[in-house]
Amino acid sequence: MRLISLSEIRVRPCNSGPVRQDGQFVLYWMIAFRRATWNFALDRAVEWAERLQKPLVVLEALRCDYRWASDRIHSFVLDGMAENAYQFEGTGILHYPFIECGPNAGNGLLRAMAAQASVVVTDDFPCFFLPRMVAAAAVQVPVRMEAVDSNGLLPLRATERAFSTAYAFRRFLQEKLPLHLMEFPKTNALATGKIPTANGVPREITAKWPRMSFSLLNGDRGFLTKMAINHRVPRVATRGGTAVAQALLKEFVKNKLESYLEERNELGCNVASGLSPYLHFGHLSVHQIFSEIAQQQGWSPEHLGLRATGGRTGWWGVSRAAEAFFDQLVTWRELGLNFCSQRKDYDQFDSLPEWAQKTLRVHSRDPRAYVYTLEEFERAATHDPLWNAAQTQLVREGRIHNYLRMLWGKKILEWTPSPVKALEIMVELNNKYALDGRDPNSYSGIFWCLGRYDHPWGPQRPIFGTVRYMSSTNTAKKLDVEEYLRKYRPDPEN
Repeated sequence: MRLISLSEIRVRPCNSGPVRQDGQFVLYWMIAFRRATWNFALDRAVEWAERLQKPLVVLEALRCDYRWASDRIHSFVLDGMAENAYQFEGTGILHYPFIECGPNAGNGLLRAMAAQASVVVTDDFPCFFLPRMVAAAAVQVPVRMEAVDSNGLLPLRATERAFSTAYAFRRFLQEKLPLHLMEFPKTNALATGKIPTANGVPREITAKWPRMSFSLLNGDRGFLTKMAINHRVPRVATRGGTAVAQALLKEFVKNKLESYLEERNELGCNVASGLSPYLHFGHLSVHQIFSEIAQQQGWSPEHLGLRATGGRTGWWGVSRAAEAFFDQLVTWRELGLNFCSQRKDYDQFDSLPEWAQKTLRVHSRDPRAYVYTLEEFERAATHDPLWNAAQTQLVREGRIHNYLRMLWGKKILEWTPSPVKALEIMVELNNKYALDGRDPNSYSGIFWCLGRYDHPWGPQRPIFGTVRYMSSTNTAKKLDVEEYLRKYRPDPEN
């Protein structure tokens, strides 16, 4: 049995299992696109449920044994899970949230549910531990299992290679994206009205892996203290969930987009969208962001440029500010998705361009004026007040100002014994503290500091070789840093 309403390029079969006509329900294993709207994977699950005339069960689980699991990350995810529970209530679709309290507590849950299912649909996300988890699960699932790509405007499988520069990828996008640009997920797949109501799952499943109640999901989260995660990385003020994300999107489009191009690098101007964590955790779809801005701009496909030049301007047919934002949202974000989907070593030093590896290795033993340990970096205990402020913002808020992210990484390269150690420290600090860490876009930013997507810059410098150099002194000349330094002064006890 074959469905054709969703473009096949977004659907990846994970095994050769059968579609079971005698299954009790269709199972959507929600692991990356944690939202009830604008979600191709949910659309696919609904299609199967309609075709087979089976109820739909959405299993949204949260492990506790993944690297960097913490109160900060868990709390953000739980915000979204609570909202999903509310969104699915009364739709006839059963949302089944399961939270692991200890390592391996969820082992066997997917297999047990899949044994009752006709077909399993899951999310196709190319980064972190999710690809390995899906591959391992597919072997154990006794029915057909599909992974659906709801990552970006361009399907992951529309490319066959990893692009080495933003220019080359942008030119490819300008040529190929129009073929996919008008394929949008449904804004409300829950209003199907064409599938049977899900009444529950077998008691032996609920007894061993109890469904978390809405009151606990939506409560004060005191149960986090009992979970086997890192409690030294606390929650931040930023809340997760689709409603918060959509409010931020509307605020950005209405009040910030116009100033985005001119003021996005200014430390005192809050014109960034703030949407990166919501994209990472799947609380918001890039298609919805694009749709909101296109509507605000009065855009239609006829505005697209006819020639694929690879240029940053003149192709989208929108304002310069919107064009600059689209370049970040589409070109740079989906360039990271492209690399992670094409290269399993996306997080390894050897994935850097050959020229960058060579120049960094040649200069790896150059003398360093300062050398700091991971612990000193983490405590913002360097000699550089601007770097310390950026690290303090990361620890306190789970983010760094976009421009200072680049300086933050460049200085770690300069103040560590080797480029390989610098990479290790950047990944550890970013993935531990940043809400949008562990993401293709984050790895793009980290590796850009070491030469990915860049080109050699002369003259040769100590430590950097021909990798682009940045300094706090020059940054302070370009930007007004005084208020930022006051706001993010490291805690004295550190």
